[in-house]
Amino acid sequence: MSLRVLLVDDQPLIRVGFATILTSQEDIEVVGEAGDGAQALDLAAALDPDVVCMDVQMPRMGGIEATRRLLATGSRAAVLILTTFDTDEALFAALSAGASGFLLKSAGPEELIEAVRVLGRGDALLDPLVTRRVLERMAGASDAPGGSAASSCSELPAPGTGAVPAEQDRRGADELDRAGLTAREAEVLRAMARGMSNDEIAQQLVVGRATVKTHVSNVLLKTGARDRVHAIIWAFEHGVAGG
Repeated sequence: MSLRVLLVDDQPLIRVGFATILTSQEDIEVVGEAGDGAQALDLAAALDPDVVCMDVQMPRMGGIEATRRLLATGSRAAVLILTTFDTDEALFAALSAGASGFLLKSAGPEELIEAVRVLGRGDALLDPLVTRRVLERMAGASDAPGGSAASSCSELPAPGTGAVPAEQDRRGADELDRAGLTAREAEVLRAMARGMSNDEIAQQLVVGRATVKTHVSNVLLKTGARDRVHAIIWAFEHGVAGG
């Protein structure tokens, strides 16, 4: 079955270009195009796409607000933000709104195709150029007064190799208990927060990749995270990323 994609961009030539790239693949179908966020909401309700490729700056309603409203309706669509703006503001506004992916328009055709496939199978994706900034921002923000993490992302200790202040450790343990995560699920979540892939986690924990996928699914369910990226955000917000 083909992945159903809705393209949202106020520039017709951009939509044509994206449509040409995506429809060149047998497993992807562009089911609709919208010129602004308001039209995107109407089309998404009518067409039930698997993935929405969303621009940020558009007339009437921008992509961030459209993403927020779309997901508030309970839509199953995964939103891929496509933008020319490589800024922290756009990135974190998109993640806060519930987007599952963020890709710069300067990315190549194969990257766009792969991004749609990744979101279509229920995973999350960030442009490689900005992934590290997400983790650093999450850790850095929690360094501020009232924050939840104790160190920058680059300083997060691997399991068994370092320690965090006792107060944070207790808070993190309480949050994990409230979420109902097992010790192994918490370990997987912390590895995710360090940017590790499933294969890397499997290698570190000496378990199979299928086992890691099961743990990741349980983490998403118990934390209420929409996808992997938002599970990482949850970890930093609740002070459990570095424990």
